[in-house]
Amino acid sequence: MPLLRLRRVLTKGIFVTFEGIEGSGKTTQIRRLSAHLAAKGVLHLVTREPGGTPLADEIRGLVLVPREETVFPEAEFLLYEAARAQHVRGLILPALLSGRAVLCDRFCDATTAYQAHARGLDASLVERLNRFAAGGLVPGLTLLFDLPPEEGVARVKGRGFAPDRLERESLDFHRAVREGYLRLAGRDPDRVVRIDAAAPEEEVFRSVLRTVAQRFGW
Repeated sequence: MPLLRLRRVLTKGIFVTFEGIEGSGKTTQIRRLSAHLAAKGVLHLVTREPGGTPLADEIRGLVLVPREETVFPEAEFLLYEAARAQHVRGLILPALLSGRAVLCDRFCDATTAYQAHARGLDASLVERLNRFAAGGLVPGLTLLFDLPPEEGVARVKGRGFAPDRLERESLDFHRAVREGYLRLAGRDPDRVVRIDAAAPEEEVFRSVLRTVAQRFGW
């Protein structure tokens, strides 16, 4: 489907992405918003990246499972983009074209923050392949759950199960990811809304509800 046509028909559904460093609480908040929308009768689906389809879920395992072999940044980046290409065309676009809202745990901004800013890959290349893999799809709203990396790492350690490959990265890495996210928010303030994820969970959720109500009337 041509890019211009995608942009024209995507208004049938609303695409909202949830972003943040490890331990930011975005997954909890996406579940809470989903329950809120279900109670209001808003047709929607919840998905995540990498993942969302059987093939993309397999790629998720390749990317996140700790392994002895070194995973080079270039290989990691291309795996994410392959998963995204499958996810967008196999799940997200069909849902949006049918008029459903889509809540997605991570999307292109994560790749920019992690692979371009923290891994040091060329930002223009990352953003170009983001657009290619996503077919030009851009979220109508991105909620950025922001908190100090030290707190995020502590939350991950307190979960009681083994961290994945990215969660095991150094504190400096997670600081770089946060900085990348904040730069994205500064560059696109109309789309990316910062949420103070260091606040109590209920307060964070009130911020989420207030933001989506202002944008979409949910």
